[in-house]
Amino acid sequence: QVQLVESGGGLVQPGGSLRLSCAASGSIFSIYVMRWYRQAPGKQRELVATITAGGRTNYADSVKGRFTISRENAKSTVYLQMNSLKPEDTAVYYCYAMYGKRDYWGQGTQVTVAS
Repeated sequence: QVQLVESGGGLVQPGGSLRLSCAASGSIFSIYVMRWYRQAPGKQRELVATITAGGRTNYADSVKGRFTISRENAKSTVYLQMNSLKPEDTAVYYCYAMYGKRDYWGQGTQVTVAS
């Protein structure tokens, strides 16, 4: 069993930055593929970024060049650095962990980009 707790969301102006954190507990963090998803009101949940156990990353086209996913295994934490934020980035952001057939979700953190 893995527990995921996100933090770092909030209100930011367009062009600003935020860093989301997801702290994991309950298992061996380093073996998990970690992802960030987001869900805007009235829209489907979408995959934003992935980082494998080996550190390989992948991004949605809409965030490439602006967002960076990273992980710190010693702290069992995954991060999402979000720069040059746009109003369309407004959503609830969810942390996700996967290993084999096991997967887990965090409770989500709200990010609002508005002036």
